[in-house]
Amino acid sequence: MPVVVRATDLLADADVVWARVTTPAGVNDELRPWLRMTVPRAWRHRSIADVAPGEHVGRSWILLLGVVPFDADDLTIAEIGGRHFVERSPLLSAASWQHERTVTPREHGCRIEDRLTFEPRALTVRIPGGSRLHTAVVRAIFRHRHRRLVRSFGAG
Repeated sequence: MPVVVRATDLLADADVVWARVTTPAGVNDELRPWLRMTVPRAWRHRSIADVAPGEHVGRSWILLLGVVPFDADDLTIAEIGGRHFVERSPLLSAASWQHERTVTPREHGCRIEDRLTFEPRALTVRIPGGSRLHTAVVRAIFRHRHRRLVRSFGAG
């Protein structure tokens, strides 16, 4: 299974970053302007920090340019603790998807790390280069998300 890891040092306090990146508004700020993620009604005013381990949050649509359905994520938060969560969910594009995010305090700010492990759907794998393209898209999305985090919190 492909694995994509992205880590970035930020100038902001770990608790401040965690409070933002676990909210729907924070997630969408990271994705803008290329993508937007819908939020199940019951989760609109909650944060990932409010979700119990193993809790199924619901389906979120991932919208290209904020309007065109691009993918769907059937969100389940498998683990949560401190400033760390693990989401394990099927996507339309991936039979299995695991997004692990950790925010770690550092001397001058914090480090945010995302680790993505996924299994592209069989159709993608059958297309020549499909798995490599899928991995490249995930890598580009998280590179963009980390650039947006630096824009919001400053580079550490």
